[in-house]
Amino acid sequence: MTRQKWTEAELAIVRQHYPHRRTADLCALLPGRTEHSIYNQAHTLGLVKTEAYLASLQSGRIQRGHQHPRMVATRFKPGQEPPNKGKPFDVARTHPNCTAHHFRPGQMPHTWQPVGSYRLNKDGHLQRKVSDAPGNSSRRWRGVAELVWCEANGPLPKGHMVVFKPGRFSNQLEQITLDAVECITLADNMRRNSRHRLPPEVNQLVHLKGAITRQVNRITREADQQQGPKP
Repeated sequence: MTRQKWTEAELAIVRQHYPHRRTADLCALLPGRTEHSIYNQAHTLGLVKTEAYLASLQSGRIQRGHQHPRMVATRFKPGQEPPNKGKPFDVARTHPNCTAHHFRPGQMPHTWQPVGSYRLNKDGHLQRKVSDAPGNSSRRWRGVAELVWCEANGPLPKGHMVVFKPGRFSNQLEQITLDAVECITLADNMRRNSRHRLPPEVNQLVHLKGAITRQVNRITREADQQQGPKP
């Protein structure tokens, strides 16, 4: 689709009306232009809504102390009770399309897997399901490497984790053996995976990349603050 170039007359309308009128109203003055295109053009021209407009009811913002008639008409009054107070949820009275898809007692979702099943997590590590406990999935799935170590050594000490020894990582069950894993502290794991373990020249590049990213983020935040909230 060919982009329609903005004319000087259209730009004049945007400059005159955008700061203190609803953008939707400008669509009537600019046939063929959408609210989105007007927003973009106003941003290009450096235009923002005036404080007076933003403080008015026309802006659509919630004003402190203002009671919109529609809000007042539909609001619960002091002492008013909802029509379903004291009534139990009755499945028989719900819509058939709803009841047809209700979970039945004991029914499991289609993604359910029995205890003892294996899966690969997002990092490619092999995990085994150890229970059907509700809540976070870490209560149901444990890394096979950790299970192998715990079966031989007992519960994992606090502040420690099980990792593969250097060069021994595998997600093949038969290759995850006790001699391939080890228990280390969380601090040791952080040191192993920090940038300080890299060669000096690579370490410096990582440091520079982080500094550049922080500066870009700072400039972006300051630009957003100068533009103010989008109406």
